[in-house]
Amino acid sequence: MADCSHIRQQMRQQRNALSPQQQNDAANKVERRIAGGHLFRNSRHIACYIANDSELDLALLIERIWLANKVCYLPVLDSIHKNRLWFAPYHPESEMRLNRFGIPEPMCKKSELVRAQSLDLILTPLVAFDKVGNRLGMGGGFYDRSLAFLLRRRHWHKPRLCGVAYDFQCVNRLPRQAWDVPLRAIVTERTVYQAVAS
Repeated sequence: MADCSHIRQQMRQQRNALSPQQQNDAANKVERRIAGGHLFRNSRHIACYIANDSELDLALLIERIWLANKVCYLPVLDSIHKNRLWFAPYHPESEMRLNRFGIPEPMCKKSELVRAQSLDLILTPLVAFDKVGNRLGMGGGFYDRSLAFLLRRRHWHKPRLCGVAYDFQCVNRLPRQAWDVPLRAIVTERTVYQAVAS
């Protein structure tokens, strides 16, 4: 098991080295894989993310969600509990603002924000993953804390958790901590890794 900080540095360098054409090609392939899958078809309330730091871009999938009359959400940092996420509805006309990390978030009424429990599918960014569903993020733990309730469930129903990444972000094995919430699947431009039985 390699050191997590070294993996983060290596993977971010590889992502940043991709050409715009390589990024666009991967985004097109991932959009088709996700949109053609049963998790997408069986979900109405879907959380995506705005790509940052050369993450795989979900803009095409977000447009597909809107066209399919599904509801798209984006993560929003909790203004009171600084280490957790809410999810805000995201529409073509949504006004955006930058959070403390410089990532755009939809501006909406607090009454419109939902917790992860209300979603059917959450597509998460990541820095690295392994084939058994371990996910390495940027180190803030926002998703793990916001999804910790899933660790107390014997049988998951929703939300389904799906990582989105470039295929080179797959590593042999990541360490799993007690608080890590595993992914159900990871979608890359090459394939879909079914990490945990649905």
